[in-house]
Amino acid sequence: MIFSASMIWAEYKTGNEYYYLIRQGLFFIVGLIGFIVAIKIPYTFWEKQANKIFIVCIILLILVLIPGIGLVRGGARSWIGIGDFSIQPAEFMKVGFVIFTAKFLANNEGIMRSNKYFYLYMLVVGLIFGLILLQPDFGSAIILVSGVVLMLFAGGIQIKNIVIGGCVAIAGIAAMILIAPYRLERIQSFLDPWQDPLGSGFQIIQSLYAISPASLFGYGLFNSKQKYFYLPEPQNDFIFAIICEELGIIGGLIVILLFAVLIYIGYKLSKSCKDLFASYLSFGFTSLLMVQVFINIAVVIGLIPVTGVTLPFISYGGSSLVISMFMMGIIVNIMRNADKDLDFEYKKEKKLKKFKLPFLTKFYKKHSDK
Repeated sequence: MIFSASMIWAEYKTGNEYYYLIRQGLFFIVGLIGFIVAIKIPYTFWEKQANKIFIVCIILLILVLIPGIGLVRGGARSWIGIGDFSIQPAEFMKVGFVIFTAKFLANNEGIMRSNKYFYLYMLVVGLIFGLILLQPDFGSAIILVSGVVLMLFAGGIQIKNIVIGGCVAIAGIAAMILIAPYRLERIQSFLDPWQDPLGSGFQIIQSLYAISPASLFGYGLFNSKQKYFYLPEPQNDFIFAIICEELGIIGGLIVILLFAVLIYIGYKLSKSCKDLFASYLSFGFTSLLMVQVFINIAVVIGLIPVTGVTLPFISYGGSSLVISMFMMGIIVNIMRNADKDLDFEYKKEKKLKKFKLPFLTKFYKKHSDK
């Protein structure tokens, strides 16, 4: 779909209709390497390195705000250039923050029932949210915070704290909208895109034009009309509109179904894991995927204002693809090893107790934790 959606824009911008396809192919290779590496590394490694990973991600979020280091694209300073390529620190923070939160919840079971720790943790959430908004990247901030809040909910957060946190979040979002006029324009164009059909409402109108006439099977692959300079950058946030236009309602539903199956597997794995860290980690990564897919498709079909969120695995974008594949690799590792590791611990401890050597049991437990 990347080639079909991008070929016209690629030819116009670079003179090479395969430009985006080639680059996405390179990103896929990097992502595949990351996927394989993540499968091979025991998920317990991420628990041990959680704090260091989180600190590195915070440093990257700070570095991207520095002129000369952070690259500005589309009005947002969200990328750090590395040669001909660039990385998006907010994408790396998705992994870092979920790992950090999973360790925090696993090592402090039931701690979210404490008001003290809830407020302290929400300060950390607010810090990360603020750093991403400074770029500004409202879409990534919403995805990250939503995913982490779902993890806190799974960790036993009190209902009253959910209400308090929700009120604070709504107030913060309202303030961000008032501070940045372009966000208010997006909301106005969402409510009535025809107020400014050639300005703020243009993209959503063209997206709806792509989807609305789509038949059961669409116009056929490569036959989209909206990608001919009507729908801006169709290979990015609005690629789902091109999918519906070319592959029809059936094509769009198949994409949604595939994501639904992936999300179901992730949540089922989380529920079945005996290891708390593995459970929270798979829950967090699955929640990020679910929130991002929902926001992207909701924007494309006009249910919510434009946020600049890509469709995982499908939209053009290196950082998003690589990080998404890396997260899936960790989930596969959890699927393979989580219960095995716990079974090994149980059998080893049971064997030591059988020989009535409790001091060996204590020795094993002491050194296996290191």
